[in-house]
Amino acid sequence: MKILLILVFAPLIALALLYFLFPGRLVALGRWLLRRRGGTVQKSVTVEGRAWPYLEGGDPAKPTLLLVHGFSGDKDNWSFLAPYLTRDYHVVAPDLPGFGENERNPALAYDIAAQTARLKAFADALGLQRPHIAGNSMGGWIALRYALDYPDALASLILLDNAGVNGTNESDLQKQAANEDYNPLVLASLEDADRLVAMVVHKPPHIPQRLKPVLYADALRYRDQLDAAFWVIATEMRDHPLNDRLGEVKVPTLIIWGRHDRLIDVSCVAELERGIAGSRSHVFEHVGHVPMVEDPKATAAVMREFLAKP
Repeated sequence: MKILLILVFAPLIALALLYFLFPGRLVALGRWLLRRRGGTVQKSVTVEGRAWPYLEGGDPAKPTLLLVHGFSGDKDNWSFLAPYLTRDYHVVAPDLPGFGENERNPALAYDIAAQTARLKAFADALGLQRPHIAGNSMGGWIALRYALDYPDALASLILLDNAGVNGTNESDLQKQAANEDYNPLVLASLEDADRLVAMVVHKPPHIPQRLKPVLYADALRYRDQLDAAFWVIATEMRDHPLNDRLGEVKVPTLIIWGRHDRLIDVSCVAELERGIAGSRSHVFEHVGHVPMVEDPKATAAVMREFLAKP
């Protein structure tokens, strides 16, 4: 009986100790378990003198799916989706320069054209031949620009709540950032984290207080740099959206959106459908800005159905 009790309660006691004494290790453990479930491992490649950390999973002999995270995100934004993809696809998810564990150099250019060129150099460094590319938010804008700049280098394009295109309606983010003295996507403090999460996802999860300093450490540490990068992107979005260039996209394209997206309005779907010939779309009625996080299984199902078709 004593042995049984030890076996039952020891893991719970260990988790409690981690939570109260070593929350950083608990977060690291959770990240490791999530990657293990998805069959991904972290690797690194040097591109133009810069180390690019990335996650890789699946069989490299199978079709490659290159996944591009959004603003203030990182490669692990795709770890929720990976378990549903790595059986049939070679999955590669990098940290873009300025985000995650990549170089955080404030002197770099963070406009979309510069980041797209860097992503192409990363793909070339890994020898990725005509991958399928999927991007969320800012990463979707980069993926769309990739399809325009390198039309022969892609097999298909998947856009998840992508920036870079204006819809008929303004989003909450556009309205709040209109006066250019308030950035809704930059944390003012740990107390501000709940507001930001509620803006990004439709049904915000409860985040334990002890874990917040760990989860949001980078967002606070690089707050000024993220703020500067945001306004570069926001200005480009205002002055140079890609609406008029959508007809240049020639690869098969899937558009995925969350009905409750407060950052980029769902009215962009109709604009993308009109502009990209033969494109397909799917709007989830129960999620917000990050479908691959909010409902990864359903998102993967839509992606797999699209990728399976000629």
